[in-house]
Amino acid sequence: MDEVHLGELHLGELDTVQLLTPAGDRLSDVRYDAWISDIGDEQLLSLYEDMVVIRRIDTEATALQRQGELGLWPPLLGQEGAQIGSGRALRRDDFVFSSYRENGVAYCRGAALGDLVKVWRGVAQSGWNPYDINMATPQVIIGAQTLHATGYALGIQADGTDAVAVAYFGDGATSEGDVNEAMIFAATYAAPVIFFCQNNQWAISEPVALQAQRPIAERAPGFGIPSVRVDGNDVLAVMAVTRAALDRARSGGGPTFIEAVTYRMGPHTTADDPTRYRDPAELDAWKAKDPIARVESLLSAHGALTPERAEAVAAVADRVAAELRAACVALPDPDPMSVFDNVYAEAHTGLTRQRDHYSRYLRTFVGGDGR
Repeated sequence: MDEVHLGELHLGELDTVQLLTPAGDRLSDVRYDAWISDIGDEQLLSLYEDMVVIRRIDTEATALQRQGELGLWPPLLGQEGAQIGSGRALRRDDFVFSSYRENGVAYCRGAALGDLVKVWRGVAQSGWNPYDINMATPQVIIGAQTLHATGYALGIQADGTDAVAVAYFGDGATSEGDVNEAMIFAATYAAPVIFFCQNNQWAISEPVALQAQRPIAERAPGFGIPSVRVDGNDVLAVMAVTRAALDRARSGGGPTFIEAVTYRMGPHTTADDPTRYRDPAELDAWKAKDPIARVESLLSAHGALTPERAEAVAAVADRVAAELRAACVALPDPDPMSVFDNVYAEAHTGLTRQRDHYSRYLRTFVGGDGR
């Protein structure tokens, strides 16, 4: 396989890698074709199913929030290509550090459906055991996970293995100091880490143009980190550039910055109303670049996505959504006093006083638990 010389990309030379157009036409790129040479129609059908399923999970979770079963949910609608394309490129021993929106990546890593919603239902402080699926629980503090990923990557380096740490974050996080500090450390020590930025065009209600006058991928070379800008709605291109970056990290080449240009078609979270700040015409333009629709077009043109196969994929998605709903409503409420567990390694008088106050507060309710 020919090496992709990521380190030779410089400011002004960055294009947007695309292997599958919005119309579903397969493009050739001599730099990246070899990285997905194993992806035939069957493999593409599997990626298509992943995207359909995770969109269905996202739709169901949004409905659960609207129905009062979840307190909040961060939709990923429109970002399926970026998450599935990169998530399916990883090895089991790679370790993921994500924000709160990477439920597609968590699905790829094998997270249980109920674990996706535990935090959002308010019954747990985290969703899954990170070491069960090699993915840290989602980070809500914007950009902090980039430092965690870099630190973990330095540990990988010290252990002498060829695993890779991957940090997922949004365009808004690139304005945070943590992200910039992480890139400094990663570049200095050639850490095996990938900085995967999903540029979904909006940092809550702030458009990316207000904080990035140039493509975000152009920032990384200033830290000494090669970068790639990819069509984030193109699952094939995302997989190709991620595989290339992983190979570079495994072979001692150090970090890579990937900017996946995509679009958040839904709200920032279910507490947000994007119609207050977003032009409907912009949304319509991005709907025409839908990551699932373009794969459907390619597979249909190849005769691989028959009506029967499409119906089977939809049935899988519906079954998974039903399992998610059942797992969500079956989650047990925690003991109210457990909120104090694991806050400190050892109890102290301040914590004891707070426990006492909270216990007395609970007893003011009918059926209150004063334990």
